[in-house]
Amino acid sequence: MSTESMMTETTATTTEGETASQQANDPSTTGVQDDGQQQQQQTETQSTVEGDGQQQEQQAEKPNKAEGAPEEYTFAMPEGQEIDEGYVNQFAETARELNLPQDTAQQILNKMAPAMVARQAEQIAAAQEQWAQDSRVDKEFGGDHLTENLGIARKAMDQFATPELRTLLNESGMGNHPEVIRMFVRVGKTISEDSFVTGKQSDAQGAGSAKRFYPNSNMN
Repeated sequence: MSTESMMTETTATTTEGETASQQANDPSTTGVQDDGQQQQQQTETQSTVEGDGQQQEQQAEKPNKAEGAPEEYTFAMPEGQEIDEGYVNQFAETARELNLPQDTAQQILNKMAPAMVARQAEQIAAAQEQWAQDSRVDKEFGGDHLTENLGIARKAMDQFATPELRTLLNESGMGNHPEVIRMFVRVGKTISEDSFVTGKQSDAQGAGSAKRFYPNSNMN
């Protein structure tokens, strides 16, 4: 009985093995499985393509956050600092070449403002000193006759210049400019040819007149 039992088990095993082998070798069964795999792969590929398409559409719908240079920069000067318009225009041109947004350009200008103001002041001071130097040696009113002619100019200024003009000439340094002095000297000579004494005052008197004409000047 044990022999039959063993044979029965062997037979059953053999039968199961043959059945599995037949299914594996059955072309019809293999084709069904391959078709199923291909359909699954196609479905996955289609899902991937659709997903990529949706992402592209979403990206296309998003606004472009990258900002560039505006059509025209509008800068606010830092409090207490005044920068020459020419400097600001040059900076705006550079910012536009670099395609800087408005806020970025303003931040850079705020950082540069102190140095720009200091440089501007240096240039103004240098210009004022040059004007004074040119006036001292001017062929018409400078040289040995500078003090005398400054006295004449002082009379013209007292008679015709408003307080506002005198303040402007002092604060801007334009009172040192040869052309400004030349104008007042000529006006002074015109109105005082008969009444204004020239050439007979002492050096001390002439120096006092020059000082009164332009108290903040470097004409001494």
